[in-house]
Amino acid sequence: MTDISFDEWNKLDIRTAEIVKAEPIESSNKLYKLKVDLGTETRTIVSGLKQFYTKDELEGKKCIVLLNLEPKKLMGIESQGMILAASNEDFSEVKLLNAEGALELGSKIS
Repeated sequence: MTDISFDEWNKLDIRTAEIVKAEPIESSNKLYKLKVDLGTETRTIVSGLKQFYTKDELEGKKCIVLLNLEPKKLMGIESQGMILAASNEDFSEVKLLNAEGALELGSKIS
């Protein structure tokens, strides 16, 4: 593990969000195309959660999103961020991170 400075940590734009739509990517057994509401904007994020959550479990779920990650095309879809999750060592269990209590969508994580 590499230590980062506090200045580097401050560069991360991490916010609360809600998954409003989850679409399975048919040609992938791992990926969903997610529409994520950040309060002031909606983004598309491709995430490898298919093995851990159904479409219905994801839709309406609050989550934490890293926004200022360089966009990347996955399966031909531009992913505009990353959903944050915790997992055990062998990745047999994965759980989305979320903020406790009711916060406005787009609230900054610090």
